[in-house]
Amino acid sequence: MSRSVVILGTQWGDEGKGKVVDMLTEQADAVVRFQGGHNAGHTIVVEDQQTILHLIPSGILHDGVECLIGNGVVLAPDALQEEITMLDRKGVQVAERLRVSPACPLIMPYHILLDQAREKKRGKTAIGTTGRGIGPAYEDKVSRRGLRVADLFDEPYCNQRLEDIVDYHNFVLREYFGFDTIDLDDMKGLSRDYAEILAPLVADVSARIHALQADNRNILFEGAQGTLLDIDHGTYPFVTSSNTLAGGACAGSGTGPGSIDHVLGVVKAYTTRVGGGPFPTELFDDVGERLASRGKEFGATTGRARRCGWLDAVALGRAVRINGVTGLCITKLDVLDRLETIKICTAYACGGRPFDPLLMDGRAFERCEPVYEELEGWQESTSGATELSQLPEQAKAYLYRIEELSGVSIDLISTGPDRGHTIVCNAVY
Repeated sequence: MSRSVVILGTQWGDEGKGKVVDMLTEQADAVVRFQGGHNAGHTIVVEDQQTILHLIPSGILHDGVECLIGNGVVLAPDALQEEITMLDRKGVQVAERLRVSPACPLIMPYHILLDQAREKKRGKTAIGTTGRGIGPAYEDKVSRRGLRVADLFDEPYCNQRLEDIVDYHNFVLREYFGFDTIDLDDMKGLSRDYAEILAPLVADVSARIHALQADNRNILFEGAQGTLLDIDHGTYPFVTSSNTLAGGACAGSGTGPGSIDHVLGVVKAYTTRVGGGPFPTELFDDVGERLASRGKEFGATTGRARRCGWLDAVALGRAVRINGVTGLCITKLDVLDRLETIKICTAYACGGRPFDPLLMDGRAFERCEPVYEELEGWQESTSGATELSQLPEQAKAYLYRIEELSGVSIDLISTGPDRGHTIVCNAVY
């Protein structure tokens, strides 16, 4: 029986989704990316060889698997070309298996300038974006101002649109931010280059998904970032510019919610965050430094150090509910090895009193004080374990407690970066 499975992050991203998608692709016929842009970084390790992907779905490393970029993704064609070239050099055939929706909004150089100008102007209140133009590109999409992939193949129309778009953004760059402006002729030339790059890749992604489902094929929908960065349900305004939830898989690819069979929520065994914004369980002590060091917590896209803290079961519970998560994958369990005690945030307080924020927005989270439950750590290595029986009893107790607090069973446990460093508790396919 075929299945369509959504894989998404339940925290602030960086949960290890790339490895999970790559591993499950062994049973998949297609992998669909449905939101975000090249601000996401999915790291895959195969036989000690590391590959970092930003736009191309993580299933590309498996021969014969179709990789589809849905309409919910904002596309930087130059970044896509760089990624294709990188994979070609590794011997991975991309062009025949990668297809891009003509409805993808384009990221242009003026979006990047606007992104960087805004962060500079915000100063200490900067959100911590990657500066790659993601947010401004989504703004142009919503305002119906932006270019889409399909527009590139009608040059007169594209040039006419560019005249208005460049004039608008140049005014903002010059008059409000005091930045250099963009040359219109350069943008027209770039759009021709982009058309050449994308022409062989464009296809009706929605129709292809429906055809695969009708043919009883297995499909993975790959999310970027994480639930707490969702534009509507995350710690606003310290969020990304797209809907990172399971529902975004439908809108961002053109499939119906009834066709989704399973939602796999990826959870790091502790919590990390990149950039600004509140983080109730963040650690500023030796334990936090140890997690960062052992977990190699640096952003795959930016190289920025990730902030580290204990697992937040309150936030995880909300992520489970709003995504309709039906199974969990716990990653980086081995990073917790040899800690004397491990804590889980099971409630929030404010001024010493119980506190239940109505929204997971930035202001509410700034007031949250974590209420911890303490568990006994384990003094053995879990690195590379492939069977549940190989785990120390204390590690099993930690995992069972996560299941109890979240209300969802654990399907997979990752015990290291390689594909094989995985415990399968329940088969996803």
